[in-house]
Amino acid sequence: MSKTNGQETVIAQGVRVEGDFKSQGDVIIEGEVAGNIQTAGDLRVGEQSKIKADVVANNAVVSGEIRGNMQVGGRLELTQSAQVIGDITVDTLSVAPGAQINGKITMDGRGVEMPKEESET
Repeated sequence: MSKTNGQETVIAQGVRVEGDFKSQGDVIIEGEVAGNIQTAGDLRVGEQSKIKADVVANNAVVSGEIRGNMQVGGRLELTQSAQVIGDITVDTLSVAPGAQINGKITMDGRGVEMPKEESET
């Protein structure tokens, strides 16, 4: 995971979150999420996680299930228990034996637009 000034959002196992959220720090999901996820940091999806959302992240490690499109600006690692049902846009992809992908993969190096901090006025 990257160093993002200690900012980290954790959605624990047994927790269900509905709605869209943006983060400047790292996001760790062990529970369930229904909505869109954007983080300028890194995303880690635990083995028991179920996500129904479009995902935008700097880097990501996925061990659980994602039903939605993914945009990863750097590296995406899919472990052997990962399931992705949706299209993936990524710079660098690592897929472990056993990981499942059902969608289109684009690796064009065009970069992904990360969420920006909203300035207070």
